[in-house]
Order: sequence, then C-alpha cells, then structure tokens
Amino acid sequence: MPIEKINTQRAPAAIGPYSQAVRTGDYLFFSGQIPLDPVSGNIVGQDAETQTRQVLKNIEAVLEAAGLAADRVLKTTVYLADLQDFAAVNKVYAEYFGEAKPARATVQVTALPKGALVEIEGIAYSGS
Repeated sequence: MPIEKINTQRAPAAIGPYSQAVRTGDYLFFSGQIPLDPVSGNIVGQDAETQTRQVLKNIEAVLEAAGLAADRVLKTTVYLADLQDFAAVNKVYAEYFGEAKPARATVQVTALPKGALVEIEGIAYSGS
C-alpha cells in the first residue's frame, strides 16, 4: 500500500526526521503535536490549558491538510509532563472533540520536546 506524506505550513514543521502525518489506505496517522506556533516555532502558553489549545489547533491544521476533521479521529495518545494537568487538558480536549470522543490513552512522561507540558498524537479514518 502506498504511503502519502501530509505536511502543511499551518502546523509547525517537524523538529526531527518525521512527517506531520502519513496516510495509508483509509487511515491517517498524525505525529505528536506540541504547542508550537507554526510561524515562530516557539511554545505557546505557560499553562496546560493554553498549550492544549495550541496543540489541538496544530492537529486541526494537519487534519484539514488531509481533508479531514476532528470527528474522523479514532484514537489519540496524550502525553503529559505532569498528570496534575489532566483536568485542564480534559476541559479543552472535550471542547475540541465534542461528541466524537475518540479512544484515548493518557500518560505522564519524564519530559516533552522543547519543555512542552502536553503532546497529542493519533489515528484518523478517512474512509466512508
């Protein structure tokens, strides 16, 4: 099955050797997004709520570049620098995904790139 790379300037450029997303068949796998401003490359916000909003904006840009929306996301993994931010992240996450409610795992990690507080990756379905 061919693999299509998805990239958009509306989301931050990859900070390593990876694509913003790849599509194979009816599935889109989007790389972890951290709260980087796509223009400046700087972290947006000092708190988990603000950073989660930026992460989800970045994900939305990648999904749109693939012709998809949040309701097509099947699963996400949320990485937190501190599980104490769980409630703040959930608040913004629920606003973004609404009734779609993809399957999800949330884990605390030792550190995230560029000192981010949150990172989210996932899988979306582009079939009918």
